[in-house]
Amino acid sequence: MHKMYFTGLALLLNMTQIGMALAGEIDPATVPAAKQTIAKNYLSAKEAATMKQSMGGKALLVDVRTQAELEYVGVADMMDADIPYMTDDYTTWDDKKARYMMSPNSGFLSKMSDAMTKAGLDKSSPVIVMCRSGDRSARAADLLSKSGYTAVYSVVEGFEGDQAKDGDHKGQRVVNGWKNAGLP
Repeated sequence: MHKMYFTGLALLLNMTQIGMALAGEIDPATVPAAKQTIAKNYLSAKEAATMKQSMGGKALLVDVRTQAELEYVGVADMMDADIPYMTDDYTTWDDKKARYMMSPNSGFLSKMSDAMTKAGLDKSSPVIVMCRSGDRSARAADLLSKSGYTAVYSVVEGFEGDQAKDGDHKGQRVVNGWKNAGLP
């Protein structure tokens, strides 16, 4: 009984320390509207990597980008699952965005449930959601929160990061993000 109590207490203290370490880098008031979530749990790419490393198998890192993005841009070594939140619709062209339309992945929640079960986790376990730059991960985080997941974190910078607003790299995704931080 005492050993179980102290193990639980140690886990609680560790989770509290992780939470305190993660709280602070991103002020929810500064998160752009397109990246805001219901839960208001935001991580930088570095914070996401730290959380994943410190919690190991007790947190699930999910990349919600399309298969093409994963294949051509790269993948985080720590990723537990790739479950696209949106899928490409190669039958419909979007003239305004100069690309094919994207549609919500109707199987997203069931694939998330499968990934959580496979990892031995439940809806109260931490889920870290990452996309290209933080917009889709915010929408995916909202869907998960509405579906009963209670510890959903969105990587605000995403895998590629935000676009530079000026300078020699204007328009390029070089500002922040998993890739630009040199994370594995």
